[in-house]
Amino acid sequence: MHAITVPRARFTNRPHVPVVLLAAAMAVITVVMAMALDLPLRDPDGLAGPAYVRLPAIIALMFALDVLPRALVRSRHGARFGAAAREVVAERWSRPRFVLVLTGLVSFYVIYVAYRNLKSFLPFARDGLADPGLLDLDRAMAFGQDPANVLHELLGTGVFAHVLSVVYVFFLVFVPISLGAALVWSRDLRSGYWWVTALCLNWILGALSYYVLPSLGPVFVLPELFADLPVTGVSELQGSLQAHRLEVLRDPFATTEVQGIAGFASLHVAIVFSAALLAQLLRLARVVRWAMWAFLLTTVLATIYFGWHYLVDDLAGFLIGGLSVWLGALATGHAPRLRRPARAYA
Repeated sequence: MHAITVPRARFTNRPHVPVVLLAAAMAVITVVMAMALDLPLRDPDGLAGPAYVRLPAIIALMFALDVLPRALVRSRHGARFGAAAREVVAERWSRPRFVLVLTGLVSFYVIYVAYRNLKSFLPFARDGLADPGLLDLDRAMAFGQDPANVLHELLGTGVFAHVLSVVYVFFLVFVPISLGAALVWSRDLRSGYWWVTALCLNWILGALSYYVLPSLGPVFVLPELFADLPVTGVSELQGSLQAHRLEVLRDPFATTEVQGIAGFASLHVAIVFSAALLAQLLRLARVVRWAMWAFLLTTVLATIYFGWHYLVDDLAGFLIGGLSVWLGALATGHAPRLRRPARAYA
């Protein structure tokens, strides 16, 4: 395979600058839209609480996993554990590095909250839905059948439903964990910021795609196609999203929830494809690369199997994911080569 090169960016020695600018732009756009549409701004909670609690907790855990094992090894050679831990922190956590990690965390948080609010504004900003046309396109691409039904018949509606549900829900944990790993464990923070920037670009391009082609997804317009599936974490999540959507549409000021349903494009596919592609370009450990491609395959299956997305949503997700990695490379001054291994983490 030929080497892939990307021109060096202007901010090569300042990898945080692009993502900070993106965060500022997204914050301004979101506030302006909220004022124009007369809608409230919300700080959406995740499965493990609000992002401003969840993300720092993950960073703190990653920090502990970065420092404590190294300190333990050194303490076995005669040094006191406390002194060894302070020595590791002094070596690996200079003030500039800490500021860069904090900057990446805050920038991601601002962009993510902006993304969730822009997604929530969608029903008020755009009239009409593209689902009827997308359903027809789905059936045409599947030779007259519903793609979800094809997977139900092929994989069954028992064990595979639960397996794919775990895969789909795991994505909600994968994003903050990958963010923490990129910021805390990167030997070269430019490599870490490549992922942070690509991740943020996925959210931004994804929000844009929702406004280009507003849709809900098969399970929300033809729920009868999925009536035979068992109760899983995914079905509970879909029910929760549907309830929150109705609350917001009824009165956005009477609830603290956000509207979180949008079909085109699939950001699950986009982000996992970005992660798999970046793992390949950075030549991470083979087991990590294989795991990411397997995660991508099962994520694609889950999006169709549970009716989250149409086939074209997933195709658009691949486009957004690849574009985000490329733009992230440009922004952070990378010239990745597939042939030469790079130790990005240590």
